[in-house]
Amino acid sequence: MFISTPVWEMWVAGMPTWRYSVQLDPTRTAVASLRDEDMSYKEVVELLDVIRGKKLSEAKKILEDIIAMRRAVPYRRHYGKVGHRRGMGPGRYPVKAAKKVLALLENVENNAEFKGLDVENLWLIHAAAHKGMTIKRFMPRAFGRSTPKVKQLVHVEVAVEERE
Repeated sequence: MFISTPVWEMWVAGMPTWRYSVQLDPTRTAVASLRDEDMSYKEVVELLDVIRGKKLSEAKKILEDIIAMRRAVPYRRHYGKVGHRRGMGPGRYPVKAAKKVLALLENVENNAEFKGLDVENLWLIHAAAHKGMTIKRFMPRAFGRSTPKVKQLVHVEVAVEERE
């Protein structure tokens, strides 16, 4: 049996390629992403809606308030059976997602600093969540039955831009 392509080309072709959903000017922007994270897609979507368009320092402060449960995230899209909070309507405290997004914002800040951008003038211009792979398993139950366990993984990407 003869293989026409070299082994390294097959290895490179089989590797996943990660791309961002936006094309930005690389001289004024910095990007970072989380891939295959185990957190709620719905919570991340609502969380990113709160911090998108804000200054990076302000977005980090908002996330720290959410982690300390001093500020709730308003749910505008996925709000079925969600309890209301005072003065804002339906909302929750997505602490696990906020911790991971805060780490991502610190990562993008380090990327911007490495590129030579001014960290004090960074604005969050892009924040998006995409559904990743679904992990399906079954939990055995009594009398020969089983219950499906489905875990949805999430990809999160953020981009910051230096403004004056």
